[in-house]
Amino acid sequence: MFPLVSVVVPIYKVEKYIHRCIDSILEQTYTKLEIILVNDGSPDNCGKIIEEYAVKDNRIQVVHKKNGGLSDARNKGMDYVTGDYTLFVDSDDWLESNMVEVLVKLSLDHQADVVQSAFYYAYEDHLLFDKCKNHQYPIILGNQEIMAELVAGEKVKNFAWGKLYKTEIIRDIPFKKGVLFEDVYWTYQVLYRVNKYVKLNQPLCYYFQRKDSIVATYTPRNLDIISGLMERHHFIEQFYANLINDSYKSILNTSLIHYNLLIINKIKEKNYRREIKKYIKENFRSLRKAVDNDIYLKTQLYLFSLHPFINICFLVISKYLKRMHILPRTQGLERVNLRSGDI
Repeated sequence: MFPLVSVVVPIYKVEKYIHRCIDSILEQTYTKLEIILVNDGSPDNCGKIIEEYAVKDNRIQVVHKKNGGLSDARNKGMDYVTGDYTLFVDSDDWLESNMVEVLVKLSLDHQADVVQSAFYYAYEDHLLFDKCKNHQYPIILGNQEIMAELVAGEKVKNFAWGKLYKTEIIRDIPFKKGVLFEDVYWTYQVLYRVNKYVKLNQPLCYYFQRKDSIVATYTPRNLDIISGLMERHHFIEQFYANLINDSYKSILNTSLIHYNLLIINKIKEKNYRREIKKYIKENFRSLRKAVDNDIYLKTQLYLFSLHPFINICFLVISKYLKRMHILPRTQGLERVNLRSGDI
């Protein structure tokens, strides 16, 4: 017996991209699917378009609701899930035709609770992906390893999409509503329940980088990611004490990045920067201990504590020296150029 896979797609203002997304799901080589399309009160023609799809393919179920945001739409979609597995797909992204088949096979072969594929960052004229040349894939992780990799942010990603979940693992864990970067608040709760996790290094989905997306346009709402990491930190303190320093490092690195982004994007309200400075000051000893073996982040912490502008100067100089090959450059992503019409 082939397990049923539920594909949940929240939809809002993506009329330009929705056909590509849905077509990539319908064209999957694994056909035992139920496809739940959630119209989150989209003001364009998305509602009409998905109704037309439902007429053509009886695997599609359309749900219409008032606009409540991505988390609310995913939660509503989960109310209709009956599959053994669940896959979340954002409506401006798309899948390789064999993605579901590959992930289901890996889950069955390894008795895995979650399987994660690699992915492409998709732009209008090129793709970027992490080739991970130095690792043997697929890799299999146990619970402690999963959480360690999640906090490190390398192999295990915070994204809800790009992963095949056993439905029983996630059914009663809702996405937090009213926040940006909702996946940060959700993923650690899911992975706490996971005994076996498989990470595949084959890119099987395309994460589209829209210039008009909420995340691409910087606002103070982007600071929700820091709140999410702090919420996760409290969880880490309770259940994974060995990862506390790594969690502090993640919060510090993200806080410094967003402090600078507030300046770069000319956010005039100073309270946001004050809150970041306050957190770093109040937790300085813990943060200093956490970055003791990370010279780059340790330097940033000390310079920031002297004055944030000094740290910004340090980052600018470091970037210039790396560009001039005076300092070693961090390994970047592989680029694949596209011809016109490929996306």
